[in-house]
Amino acid sequence: MADTYDLVVLGSGPGGYVAAIRAAQLGLKVAIVERELLGGICLNWGCIPTKALLRSAEVFHLMGHAKDYGLKADGIVADLDAVVKRSRGVAKQLNQGVTHLMKKNKIAVHMGTGKLTGKNKLTVTAEDGKATEIGYKNIIVATGARARDLPFAKADGKRIWTYRHAMTPSEMPSKLLVIGSGAIGIEFASFYNDMGADVTVVEMLDRLVPVEDADISAHLEKSLKKQGMTIMTSAGVSALDVSDKGVTAKLKDASGKEVTAEFSHVIVAVGIVPNTADIGLKEMGVEMDERGFLKTDAMCRTNVSGVWAIGDITAPPWLAHKASHEGVIAAEAIAGGHPHAMDPRNIPGCTYCRPQIASVGLTEAKAKDAGYEVKVGNFPFIGNGKAIALGEPEGFVKTVFDAKTGELLGAHMIGAEVTEMIQGYTIGKTMETTEAELMETVFPHPTISEAMHESVLSAYGRALHI
Repeated sequence: MADTYDLVVLGSGPGGYVAAIRAAQLGLKVAIVERELLGGICLNWGCIPTKALLRSAEVFHLMGHAKDYGLKADGIVADLDAVVKRSRGVAKQLNQGVTHLMKKNKIAVHMGTGKLTGKNKLTVTAEDGKATEIGYKNIIVATGARARDLPFAKADGKRIWTYRHAMTPSEMPSKLLVIGSGAIGIEFASFYNDMGADVTVVEMLDRLVPVEDADISAHLEKSLKKQGMTIMTSAGVSALDVSDKGVTAKLKDASGKEVTAEFSHVIVAVGIVPNTADIGLKEMGVEMDERGFLKTDAMCRTNVSGVWAIGDITAPPWLAHKASHEGVIAAEAIAGGHPHAMDPRNIPGCTYCRPQIASVGLTEAKAKDAGYEVKVGNFPFIGNGKAIALGEPEGFVKTVFDAKTGELLGAHMIGAEVTEMIQGYTIGKTMETTEAELMETVFPHPTISEAMHESVLSAYGRALHI
């Protein structure tokens, strides 16, 4: 055996590399195993490069509305190849940053596919087929997940795309079908719509972004329709017939009527599948749920001693920042500390479409279902001076409180830059704040964040600017 480590991390995404760094900070001898690129899907093919794409689309949209700001900008053209090139450059920069962090923290990097081959043994097979066996006292499995295919139409990278194909398109879609309206689907729908494609979104449930508050879903649907998108909810796709020229889709609308429509390309965004196959987990006896995700306790332990799991390979929500925090929890527990378990209710979610969506905690409906008597506040961006000055008056902030105790149960936002603002409420929830502390907090003026304050005030009949 070449070497033995206190901790081996299998997968270098935002959960894996953060776990490795924290463990190294705590004095453990650490190795990380990665089969493709350091930084995993998030940095290379997910969170970061998609935000680079969306930023380009946002700038293109703003340039097209220059006259609204007293400016002149003629002959504006989108260069899709250049947009993609910039996105890939951002991903490369961050990949290099993770490489530097591994060296800085003296973490051994093993490039190749890792497989658990026995108790405290991992075999890493490099691209050239060379196998290296390493030992571990503990292992954190952070192999993430991949896009789920439709059973009747697998992605081919030409006409039917997953998120990965959609980030490096060979051509600009003229008429695009997006199947699924979760964060991934709706972000790509927003990007391609702003870049000039004719976009249709099909969602099987009765509203867009179904994990969000119903008021957020309704506002988003109205906004996207205004932008020119076709939105079909309570709908489905029964068949996709691919040709050299495009895709013929059989769609079933909310009434059950089947319609046929032609598209140049299709993006499938119907969920994820955990990367658990062929890495020795089943042979080790690691327990999984019925969908194949690993079962863990509050400290990220599996049922097998010394085997831990974090991120998208475990229970939802499947978010990069949740994976990173789990990585810290697991590393600290392995090092002998006593970290606090993460409360899923305090994990924020962000969707970077236009308009942006951000939320934390319970929706109004879920709070009521949980038995709470609630006080709900709403404040529209049209009542916020900074939003009007920015030319971004669309959106609102909604807050949900326990009427009996004043506990902040949830916060939900849609509009410009709300993904940067949600952390204010997340800190409040983590600190178990009540409406009193939020009301007494001084918010800077002029900022869009003042809408957060007004929403709190609104829940108690004290809003000042509406």
